[in-house]
Amino acid sequence: MNNQTGVSKEIHDRMSEILENELVLALGCTEPIAIAYAAATARELLGEFPDKMTVNCSGNIIKNVKGVIVPQSGGLKGVKPAAILGAVGGNAGLKLEVLSKITDADRETARKLLESGFCTVKLIDNVPNLLIIVEMFRGEDRALVEIRDAHTRIVRKEKNGKTVYRDFSCSENVKTEKPAEIYLKMSLKDIFAFARYGNIERILPVLKQQEKYNSEIAAEGLTHPYGDQVGATLMRHFGKDDVKIQARAWAAAGSDARMSGCVMPVVINSGSGNQGITVTMPILMYAKHLNVDSEIKYRALALSNLVSIYIKRDVGKLSAFCGAVSAASGCGAGITFLSGGTDHQIAGTITNTLANVAGIVCDGAKASCAAKIASAVDAAILAHHMSMDGNVFGSGEGIVHSSIEKTIANTARMGRDGMRDTDHEILNIMLEN
Repeated sequence: MNNQTGVSKEIHDRMSEILENELVLALGCTEPIAIAYAAATARELLGEFPDKMTVNCSGNIIKNVKGVIVPQSGGLKGVKPAAILGAVGGNAGLKLEVLSKITDADRETARKLLESGFCTVKLIDNVPNLLIIVEMFRGEDRALVEIRDAHTRIVRKEKNGKTVYRDFSCSENVKTEKPAEIYLKMSLKDIFAFARYGNIERILPVLKQQEKYNSEIAAEGLTHPYGDQVGATLMRHFGKDDVKIQARAWAAAGSDARMSGCVMPVVINSGSGNQGITVTMPILMYAKHLNVDSEIKYRALALSNLVSIYIKRDVGKLSAFCGAVSAASGCGAGITFLSGGTDHQIAGTITNTLANVAGIVCDGAKASCAAKIASAVDAAILAHHMSMDGNVFGSGEGIVHSSIEKTIANTARMGRDGMRDTDHEILNIMLEN
């Protein structure tokens, strides 16, 4: 035990490792990027450019790719452009920045292949929510790459029917995502202790990287006409000098840009750039407004990230539960921390946020995600002020329990199990449109 901080080395290491694992750079929406990554990896494995390719996806992957612009594609949307662009010019070594080196020639080649019927997409049912299988063919040669449960987690590679790589910790029979052991050991008590008293020197590089890149794309979204300009609309009509509006607008603006094909990278949270932006920008706005020192700012940012990851842990990376809600709960917790709130008040902020907006559904990645972010952050700010005033929704009010841990567990149960049929119907509706 660290006598000065009261935080054990085990907790320090666990929280730091989780943040280092989660807070990574990604170019564009992570679902199309994951498809491009699988395709680029399969092309490398095949050893030459294929004659044709097939992409087999879970419903949630298709849902989150259908309406979002693939970065570097010149405005194209959908599974096929993502896969083809990854095959043509993707650099698998860059993982979630796989498309960062795409050229005009690559775009032209991809467009021609798209029109030629080169790529086939198939929906596969009764599989984990995050599953991508790319198969490529060249004459008698065949290469297969499978991604499962996380956007860069390759669990299988095959060349001409022979296994080249296999992650045996991942069973084909498991239909739901199981968090890794390090995540299962998380608790709000440990998160709060780490944020308040832990040595954050190790994680400062990833937090500063998140601050830099997410601020840059948010500024881009506010100053250029991306998407439906949710962030700019808030600043224009609701009071640009009000920190409550700034927090909502800067978070929404980052999503405006990202969902509309902006090529600037984002530091993600829980596998999502939108969630990464949402846990970041309100904290930065409030830290500036409250004039706190940089250490307090980064501690609040660590708290925001960890709370979001903890809430999303048992829901899974993809579902009908909107990740803006878990991310907003995180930023609300961070705002309460910045304002001098106690652990009890931080827990109250999380409870109030989930009691209000936990039912927002995810109907895919697209421009309207920015509006959902704005609404979720608004709910978090309300939740913060309520909690600071001593007002917290009570046990038995819907999914709320007297224990904040149980309230979060109830939220996860609703998002993971209760929204399963909702998820299927959303996908059916989207496929009909």
